[in-house]
Amino acid sequence: MLNWLNRFNIFCFLDSNHYRLPHQSLQCLAGAGARKVVHSDYTTALNDIDVFLTPETDWAFGHLGYDLKNAVENLHSSHSDHTGFADLSFFCPEILLELNEHFLTIGLFGNHHEEVYLQILSANTLSFFHSGACREVSSRLNKDEYISRVEKIKAHIRAGDCYELNFCQEFFQEGIEINPLEVYFRLNEVSPNPFSGLYRWNDSWCICASPERYLKKAGRKIISQPIKGTAPRNADPGVDEILKERLRNSEKERAENIMVVDLVRNDLSRICTKGSVKVDELCGIYSFPKVHQMISTISGELKRELNFSDIIKATFPMGSMTGAPKKKVMELIEQYEVTKRGLYSGAIGYISPERDFDFNVIIRSVLYNAAEQYLSFHTGSAITAKSNAEEEYEECLIKGEAIRQVIFK
Repeated sequence: MLNWLNRFNIFCFLDSNHYRLPHQSLQCLAGAGARKVVHSDYTTALNDIDVFLTPETDWAFGHLGYDLKNAVENLHSSHSDHTGFADLSFFCPEILLELNEHFLTIGLFGNHHEEVYLQILSANTLSFFHSGACREVSSRLNKDEYISRVEKIKAHIRAGDCYELNFCQEFFQEGIEINPLEVYFRLNEVSPNPFSGLYRWNDSWCICASPERYLKKAGRKIISQPIKGTAPRNADPGVDEILKERLRNSEKERAENIMVVDLVRNDLSRICTKGSVKVDELCGIYSFPKVHQMISTISGELKRELNFSDIIKATFPMGSMTGAPKKKVMELIEQYEVTKRGLYSGAIGYISPERDFDFNVIIRSVLYNAAEQYLSFHTGSAITAKSNAEEEYEECLIKGEAIRQVIFK
């Protein structure tokens, strides 16, 4: 399917990798080709998406960039971004593919389903190539700059300006040529996750291995599943179980998770009927190939007569990627981070003809601008009053090294 999808300038491939997490539904879904598009910056994006979602628009795939925050909270962004994604882009696909263990379902305009099926079966496997000698990936912040900024953020926390701030930095490589499908296959082999995907909008690519759901709508039910709390896996089952239980019982990790849960509950209460918002699961522990994660599930019943933009305005960006209180920490993020996050900390997903939807959180992802030969990935962590700046810096390097090894394998 992916080899066949690569012929399209615009496509979105979403794969759950057979995970059976709460509220998991579609296993593998793809939209290819663009009959109709909306491609906007934050100044008009929220209005444009509602206009785009007419009754004639059935399925839609696309993304929400982090800088939609500027429309939600009247903020601004002055930093540079080289990845080429708009603040919001959606397309109505020419061809829809839904795959599970038993069936491939093909939806398209016209009656050449058999032809599409045969094309998929006969699609040539692309020739993968390497980008040459492994070069050092650059960071926008050196160690001293990073530590200085973390200490300033901690000063804001001590002063009561905020409680927690998700501080991120960009790693990048210029003049690099990659095969995005190859990188996706490698990343998904090393770290298959329930919200993985490969997304292309002309020359801009997102290669995603996300474990986190931003928001799902099913009928009038709305569901958010923030992640906050991570522990490494270990090949020794006994040690692995100890690490898992240590995460489960960590006061620090539970406090951070519960803070985000409270933030999400507040967001959902703005668009849900009174008394319907509830915590379905608090601080559940789920295991992935590389890490254990602490995940909570919050749900509610949506009020009637809401537009898609109403839901986004109430909940975006996701609290797990900002901190609390949300508006203040987004102002501080703009102050202390040095590049735009772009699609990182945003979301990719689909909207069904019934106006149900499911969106992930863009983390653990590679962004690539093929025209500019520019590759980018962000890493970050939650800064609290007890954070050790040196340890936070080393954590960012470790996360970045894992992705770098996938790119230059």
